[in-house]
Amino acid sequence: MQVRVFVTPRKGILDPQGRAVEHSLKSLGFKSVSDVKIGKYVVLEVAAKSAADAREQAHKMCERLLANPLIEDYTFEVEGE
Repeated sequence: MQVRVFVTPRKGILDPQGRAVEHSLKSLGFKSVSDVKIGKYVVLEVAAKSAADAREQAHKMCERLLANPLIEDYTFEVEGE
């Protein structure tokens, strides 16, 4: 099953890349842009018996490697849910 993981900086955590992109977009005339966050998008193929099993594996992967729970939030989607 395919799992798509989205990792972003937690609210209140300094995101220098996001600030740089926000500043650049505003300088290009996109004045309505605010609070830009730069994160990671990870696509995984997971051998799982069910969507629930894939979800459990994805949660463990995020907690142990894909995201730093002290400074990042994550969400994920399991194909077929």
